[in-house]
Amino acid sequence: MKKIALVAGLAAAVAGTASADVTFTFTNQTWAGFGFANLNAAYGGFTGILTGVSVNATLNSSTNFTYADDLCVYVDVPPLSFGGLLQIGGFTDLQAAQRLSWANGGSSAAGTTVIDSKSVNAISFSGTSADAIIYVGNGYGASGTSGNWTGSITLIGVNAVPAPGAIALVGLAGLAGRRRR
Repeated sequence: MKKIALVAGLAAAVAGTASADVTFTFTNQTWAGFGFANLNAAYGGFTGILTGVSVNATLNSSTNFTYADDLCVYVDVPPLSFGGLLQIGGFTDLQAAQRLSWANGGSSAAGTTVIDSKSVNAISFSGTSADAIIYVGNGYGASGTSGNWTGSITLIGVNAVPAPGAIALVGLAGLAGRRRR
């Protein structure tokens, strides 16, 4: 009976990580102009349908007029280039099919916040290498620009692909429970 409870607890823990929203948190993160982090690589990919994005971040410092609202979410089919599916934030137009701006954060002064939530045209993710990539970074591409931010970005409607180790752990727990019978 204890093993069944353990297996159920592990399954709930893995299912709990798939909450239909993924929050990317960063502290003192510096991105140069057009410098981006690949969130698919960081999270192992995504499943679900991206329907919105929220930001809550503070610009800690800026070089060459990077503003708080230059913090950018960009979705593109690899390789990273102009003409992606979605751009939210960033002064430079990356020619995405859907381009949105954050409602605030239009200053390069340290301490400027960018806090907003946007609904987006649905983008599906299957958890495979064929998916578009979600990038976060500095959407101001002038030479010599950079910004340093602390905060978070929440991707609404998607789940991180569970790590293979977590799935294997649940499977092993199930086998261990079955072995005793």
